[in-house]
Amino acid sequence: MNNFERIQNPKLRHRVVTAEQAASWIEDGMTLGLSGFTRAGDVKAVPTALVKRAQHEKFKVNVFTGASLGSDIDKLFAEAGILRKRLPFQADATMRKRINEGEFLFVDQHLSHTAEYIRNRVLEPIDFAIVEAITITGEGMIIPTTSVGNSLVFAQHAQEIIVEINTAQPLALEGVHDLYEVGQQGERNPIPITKPEDRIGVKGIQVDVDKIKGIVFTHQLDSPSTIVPPDKTTQTMAKHLIHFFRAEIAAGRLTESLAPLQSGIGSVANAVFHGFLESEFSHLKVYSEVLQDAVFDLIDAGKVSFASCCSMTLSDAKMKQVFAHFEKYREKLVLRPQEISNHPEIIRRLGLISINTALEVDLYGNVNSTHVLGTNMMNGIGGSGDFARHSRLAIFVTKSIAKEGNISSVVPFVSHVDHTEHDVDIIVTEQGYADLRGLAPRERVALIIEKCAHPLYREKLWDYYKEALKGGGQTPHVLEKAFSWHSNFKKYGTMNPTVSAD
Repeated sequence: MNNFERIQNPKLRHRVVTAEQAASWIEDGMTLGLSGFTRAGDVKAVPTALVKRAQHEKFKVNVFTGASLGSDIDKLFAEAGILRKRLPFQADATMRKRINEGEFLFVDQHLSHTAEYIRNRVLEPIDFAIVEAITITGEGMIIPTTSVGNSLVFAQHAQEIIVEINTAQPLALEGVHDLYEVGQQGERNPIPITKPEDRIGVKGIQVDVDKIKGIVFTHQLDSPSTIVPPDKTTQTMAKHLIHFFRAEIAAGRLTESLAPLQSGIGSVANAVFHGFLESEFSHLKVYSEVLQDAVFDLIDAGKVSFASCCSMTLSDAKMKQVFAHFEKYREKLVLRPQEISNHPEIIRRLGLISINTALEVDLYGNVNSTHVLGTNMMNGIGGSGDFARHSRLAIFVTKSIAKEGNISSVVPFVSHVDHTEHDVDIIVTEQGYADLRGLAPRERVALIIEKCAHPLYREKLWDYYKEALKGGGQTPHVLEKAFSWHSNFKKYGTMNPTVSAD
């Protein structure tokens, strides 16, 4: 198929333009809805051309996405100084630095919420939706590439649409997507998904072709994911989690096929998920926002029979392998809009087991996923809140220490609360796991200290808690010392409270 055959509607073929021409339509103060979710399925050419424009022209735009962007687009946007507001998630070091310096606004949202905000006209109106596709059908249906994210709601509500047709992405992706519009709140029907493999929508984004102002051709694969292979620590964490699942089966709460699984983005969550390879569990199903390398390894091993997601985010080697043999995977996959993959109604109905990463946890089970030392944004809450609140089992994983032991991931009180103790069921570190279900705050403390905290910090955590008990309360704290470990790190480079006394 040549390039123009990917535009199956003859009316649209005369709308092919260069990336520079498309970028010239974007004006100061506009709001852009860009396709892309965790470095997959993101638009590449028009954003790059927009950055080049900024070299000789001053302007600022709002940029809404599904999640993080690849091809260094987030980095380039931040460096070019063209951002006024960015949402709902990012994972770029340069953008993170500029956010924390206050150079532009960042709105950290639950990933299931952005579409509702757009539909309810809470956010700035979208001037241009810029979406990546493999083709446009004769009916004007845009067929996405390796993610759906928020592309559906962006295209539906934007004033105009620019489509980037990426000829590097395989045409075999057509038919994998399942696009479903939930409708307005107060008027919608229940979402009829009762198992991960259910398909309830159509294969692409149906739009009014008159809204498509321009089409740009590109030929560039997604940026590879930045995950690192499992190490001894994450392998140990995976073994603890497998041990927990075996206990659940023995108690009659799970079967050997467990329940539909969700895993958050990142190396730790991917590595822990990878632990299923060495387990006896089979016939597993996945209902997640992102599929990383581990899921495809599990499919290859015959452990996972079906996987639903809104994005496929793969390492370079895994990307080459999967797309070279995509026919063997396509019947076992479905890509959905992120408001469906992350929808509370479905998460609760399916009874998911969710596995997400924490920056730090405290003595009572509160989790910080987003802020370093309570103030500096890392990446964002992403979908972890969508899944934690509504899953059958909300599991958070983290290494017990960081920075060669100068940071304890178990602290007296988290410096920022993303997931309250009410939404956290299981905490896993390389030290062990703490099952917090049905426990009062005071019952949780011993489990978290003895099963999750590193030995370097256990005695100090007990010292804090024993002092806190003197003041009483349902959730005892020493307010004057609750964040003393964080303060100690800022001042002395370590959370170890004994250093300040030396």
